[in-house]
Amino acid sequence: MFRKMRRFKQQIPEEECLRVIQEVPRGVLSVLGDEGYPYGMPMNHWYCEADGHLYFHGAKEGHKLDAIANCDKVSYCVFDEGYRKDGDWSLNINSVIIFGRLRIVEDEEKMREICTELTRKFTDDEAYLKKEMESAFSRVCCLELIPEHMTGKLVNEA
Repeated sequence: MFRKMRRFKQQIPEEECLRVIQEVPRGVLSVLGDEGYPYGMPMNHWYCEADGHLYFHGAKEGHKLDAIANCDKVSYCVFDEGYRKDGDWSLNINSVIIFGRLRIVEDEEKMREICTELTRKFTDDEAYLKKEMESAFSRVCCLELIPEHMTGKLVNEA
């Protein structure tokens, strides 16, 4: 159903893909948008090791939610900052693409976990977390990406 990677020698193992997903704070979520145009947006994510799903949060209405109501198939792309080998100018970058289904999370307890984990990726300020949960939680929509296929590769930009 999913294509094999054409440049298979650059493919990285699943463990490396998961490392990239866990370490990189954001990526680009792509949906099938209006009039069949692709719509990609930068998103913060939280990878839950317990279920292997990725979670996002955002507004309760908008282009993204309209798109997934019409088609829940999405792709999500992340890439690390890369590294240079000693004496080399070119950057080596790990990228990961996940294909899967995106759904709205309805369970309030799970939503609180998602919002908490996403906030803790960026700050350990518990007062800020508490304030945001009290003031903004009622306006949040959480999304769950259930992966169906994942590939990653190491690319040298030279």
